[in-house]
Amino acid sequence: MSKPLSLCTLLLIVLTLAGLLAGCVSRPAQARLATPLPLPSVTQVTQVAQVSQVAPATQAATPEAMTPSPSLAATPAQGASTAPAPTPLLETPSRPAEPAESSATPAGWQGLPIVPTVSDRARAIYQAGLGQGNLEHAFSKIGDCESQAVWFLTDFDHGPGAYSLGPFGYLQSVIDYFPGSFKRTSMAAKSSFNAASLMSPLWADRSACQPDESPLDCELRIWRPSLALVMLGTNDSPHPADFESNLRRVLDYLVGRGVLPVLATKADNLEGDNHINATIAHLAAEYDIPLWNYWRAMQPLPDHGLQDDGAHLTNGPNRFDDPAAMQSGWAIRNLTALQALEAVWRGVTHK
Repeated sequence: MSKPLSLCTLLLIVLTLAGLLAGCVSRPAQARLATPLPLPSVTQVTQVAQVSQVAPATQAATPEAMTPSPSLAATPAQGASTAPAPTPLLETPSRPAEPAESSATPAGWQGLPIVPTVSDRARAIYQAGLGQGNLEHAFSKIGDCESQAVWFLTDFDHGPGAYSLGPFGYLQSVIDYFPGSFKRTSMAAKSSFNAASLMSPLWADRSACQPDESPLDCELRIWRPSLALVMLGTNDSPHPADFESNLRRVLDYLVGRGVLPVLATKADNLEGDNHINATIAHLAAEYDIPLWNYWRAMQPLPDHGLQDDGAHLTNGPNRFDDPAAMQSGWAIRNLTALQALEAVWRGVTHK
């Protein structure tokens, strides 16, 4: 007869299950204890030029990336209202001109463009991945419950009746280019995930993943993406000092597999000092990969697009010609995600 489980073992099992059920903002503590996987090294990248600091976070940034406009690198407007009328978002229904390379640095991450630019190194990562068999028409979502949610990008795989691009009609081309990726449930996006969870087999979906696979390894094997939207940090806020090393492991793994990461800043500041967003911007510059500065897009919205808990986004449909919808966190998340994806796709393919 097998030995009965000890009281300590039973307590560990109960705590583990509680962590899984705790929801989007809880941190899976066991993931931090996983043995690091051997990862390929990342070559030294070009440093960006130094620029001056931007206005404090309490000042609202003009959502220039959401407005089809040639200028994507303007600093936040002085004295802007925290809840501007949505009309300026709906001007000039055409695709933005190709943005110039940003000269901003991570030290001024709040003023970095919402929509990213693409460097030669980023193109090289992408091309290397195609040579390894990655699929040019596939991207992956990597993150926590806000990346797993059915209302994140899913509508764009359900046809024009499910969304309205309004003056952003140029985005239809990127929707058409990545069929299936918008509605797909990623193996690397799940409630409670943090950066460490992605590299631990403990958190992999055993119904789809192999016994020794981490969620990230499983996702890359199944979907073979050429691009990855990497949206992490909210569940890392209880231990922000660990975030950089854990995110480096994720980036090293993606780059080593030829998957171009598109790093996103987060909308919240649960850690209190914006340390995590500053880290995200720093690593995007160091690795010379695209940065989607989603935080900046949220600043003009009521309550910065966040619900009362300061973590989850306010709800709104993907109707980009509806001024009321354009005051919601989810509409802006989906719009700027499409804009970031479109800019990176055109940047790596020269379309």
